[in-house]
This record gives sequence, C-alpha cells and structure tokens, in this order.
Amino acid sequence: MTAPWYSNVIGRDMAVDLGTANTVVYVRGQGIVLNEPSIVTVNTRSGDILAVGTEAKRMLGRTPSHIQAIRPLRDGVIADFDVCEKMLRYFIQRVHQRNRWAKPRMVICIPSGITGVERRAVQEAAEYAGARKPVMVIEEPMAAAIGAGLPIHEPAGNMIVDIGGGTSEVAVISMGGIVASESSRVAGDEFDEAILAFMKREYSLALGERTAEEVKMKLASAYPLEEEFHAEVRGRDLVTGLPRTVVVSSQDIREAIEEPVAAIVDTLKVTLDKTPPELAADVMERGIVLAGGGSMLLGLDAAIEAETGMPCRMAKDPLFSVVLGSGQCLEQFDVLRQVLISGPDD
Repeated sequence: MTAPWYSNVIGRDMAVDLGTANTVVYVRGQGIVLNEPSIVTVNTRSGDILAVGTEAKRMLGRTPSHIQAIRPLRDGVIADFDVCEKMLRYFIQRVHQRNRWAKPRMVICIPSGITGVERRAVQEAAEYAGARKPVMVIEEPMAAAIGAGLPIHEPAGNMIVDIGGGTSEVAVISMGGIVASESSRVAGDEFDEAILAFMKREYSLALGERTAEEVKMKLASAYPLEEEFHAEVRGRDLVTGLPRTVVVSSQDIREAIEEPVAAIVDTLKVTLDKTPPELAADVMERGIVLAGGGSMLLGLDAAIEAETGMPCRMAKDPLFSVVLGSGQCLEQFDVLRQVLISGPDD
C-alpha cells in the first residue's frame, strides 16, 4: 500500500516559491535551504545550460552574443517552459544531492490572477523536473498571509499585500479563504524599468539591469525621507557612447518610480472596494500587512497609510513570507489542506 501524499518523509517534501526574481525552496523539517535568482544562462549554439541562479546572475549583461541569460518567468508566470523545467530540475537536484532520482512531493506558489492554463504549466514543469504527482499549488497571497502569521481561519478580515518581482497580489482573507483579491503585473521589475527609463530621459544615460536594481536598493523610496541620500551612478552616455558617472538623489528615484507605486496603491484600493463592509471594517481595525521583496521599498508603508488612511505594517520576514507559508502547509498538512489546489477542478 502506497503512503498518502502527506506522509511524514522528513527532508523530502518541498515547498517552492517560484518567483520572477528569485526561487526559494523550503524542505519539510529543515526550513529554507535554497534562495537563488530565477536566471538561467544558455549557450544558444549548443542549447546547453551553462549556469543557474547566482552564477547566472553574475553573467547578466556580460555575455557574448551566443550566450543568453534568460529569466524563464515573467510577470509571475512561465515565459519559457523548457528553461523553467531545467531550472527546477537543477534546484531539486541541489536540494537532494545524495539522491539524483529523488521524486519529492511539492507545493508551488502561484499568483492569484493566474489562468487555469498558466497554473497547469507550472504543475507540468514541476512534474517534468522530477516532482511527484500530484503537484500541489497555493495562491501567493494565501501563502504570504500564513507566513506572516495572520489568523486566516478566523471569521474576520485580514488584508495581505504581497509585492514580488513580477506581480503584486492584494487579498482579503477570512475563514481560510480569499474573499476579495486583485492581482497586478506591476511589481519590483517595474521599479527597475522605471529607473532605466528615467535615467535615459533625464540624464541621457543607459544603465544595465543589475545597475538599475542596485540603484533601487540604495536610493528608492515611496515617501519623502527626513534625510535624502545621494549616490554616484555609472552608465553609458547615449550622446557620446562613452562611460559616464552622474550623481543621483533619492528624490530623483522617488520621482522615477512614482507611477508603479501609484499603480500598486490603486490595486489595493480596488480590492478594498470589492470587500464586504464587515470585513473592510476589520481591515480598518487590524491594518494592512505587507509581504514580498518589493514591499521592502523604503517608505511604502507610509505611502499606503497616507493614501488609504489605514494602519500598515511589514510582515516579520517579508522576503520569505510566501515560502514560509507554503512550508507551513507541508508541516501542518491536515490543518491547512483546504488552502491547497491539486487538480484542474479544485
């Protein structure tokens, strides 16, 4: 007789936050064991995979024409199925180093606005990569709420805002289910693109993806700061074609990302508008919880408070809330089974 899906096999069950920017893996009984960029470097002549994760990210913008650094996920969904499957297979083998033939049970996080076809693509990629059937999925805002320690089973409204690299997910959760939700494909990557466009427009300076990300992490803010920062930014002058350095302030970068920040706040407002009055009153009292790497943008909580008039706080571990929540589904399968989806009709 075969063991049930949730049998207690320590070190085998995996929860994967398959993110546009980073992939994080949680192993049952061990916690988070892997956190790597979702990037794969491919030799286009031979089709060989040259590097995955951190090693591949180091090559971004530094490869010859026949070597491509590919992000297999865009806006939270699979853009390149074959490369995504190979990346997942690599991560599974990294976790199960001693057993190349391991077929782990797996829970994968997906955006709440995903279509049935996109969801099936995620499950199939995991199956082809070596996961055991059925591959279970969990909606990201639900996983983030569990990871942030919100009392999701209570008959009261809990609002979670999960801002990742490709998508921003806003949801109001009550009694173990999502009552109102909204998914926007404006998130951390949009901040980077807005900074690239701003530097071209204002300084005639072309930056690489990695530089734009560094500028975002050092200078970006969503709300005026008590003390503004300045930093030197190096890029290629679009007029002369030569390298050039300019000094940029946090005020400049705040102006650059103003549009994507406003889009995220609008997504939050639309979700509140769809929320039943009783639950909206609960949210007013309990406040809004921020999770995901994009939520770590300086002053974002203050900007949301100013726009909505509701208290706003950061989850305890925003970067890993989603994977910790899906990991909890493995650790407490019987209690949290209802939030997981396995088949097309679940």
